[in-house]
Amino acid sequence: EYVRDVMNRADRLKAEGDGRRGNTVGFALTVLQRRLAASPEAIWKSLQRRRDRLEARRIEMEQIANSTQRDSSLEKHLRSLLERDLSDDDLEDIDDIPESELEDIEDNVVDAATAAQTVEELKLEIRVLEKLTELARRVRFSGTDKKWTELRTILTDSALTRDEAGNLRKIIIFTEHKDTMNYLIEQIRTLIGRDEAVVAIHGGVGREDRRKVQNLFTQDKDVRVLVATDAAGEGLNLQRAHLMVNYALPWYPNR
Repeated sequence: EYVRDVMNRADRLKAEGDGRRGNTVGFALTVLQRRLAASPEAIWKSLQRRRDRLEARRIEMEQIANSTQRDSSLEKHLRSLLERDLSDDDLEDIDDIPESELEDIEDNVVDAATAAQTVEELKLEIRVLEKLTELARRVRFSGTDKKWTELRTILTDSALTRDEAGNLRKIIIFTEHKDTMNYLIEQIRTLIGRDEAVVAIHGGVGREDRRKVQNLFTQDKDVRVLVATDAAGEGLNLQRAHLMVNYALPWYPNR
């Protein structure tokens, strides 16, 4: 309902000639739906950040409205909902953007893009987000997550995770977003009972550190699982792995 309502307002923005802002809001809502499908952690954290960011924006807007001597540069900043609105060309080229840069763009858009045009509209959206954030929190800690249950079944299946000699096989788990990655790391380490058994690579990990994680995963027999975003596919040889799970399929077909 939240997405449908805001999408309608984004369509109105386009109809009124503000196509770039309408595109940006539409993209933000699409990413939110992807986060919902990705994991309870991803949607909870995304809604939480969005609520906090819009609340900070509301305070800024009210301070300006109540100021007798307005700062024009700050007003301009507040009228621009993002540092970068997305054009039609931006959206067409989105699957060519490097994974680490794309995640930053998505986070910035999801946190800040809104179709609200007044402080009152912003307050209403924040109240809706507060309810959604609490709902997402309850889901996250409910103990019910079908995708994790299926992955846990794989990780605890000896026929899959051990070879004929009884040696543990190495597993790569690909996901799209850092929130989901962190969620899986926590769940898998708890399941295995050893923190050092799980390593990770994401867009924020530098090239040298990626090599170190690669070497740990491929050479250290005690490291069983690599949890990674698309960044692990950028120039790393991970063919030491025996099993691969796509926990979240890439959203963009070219990827």
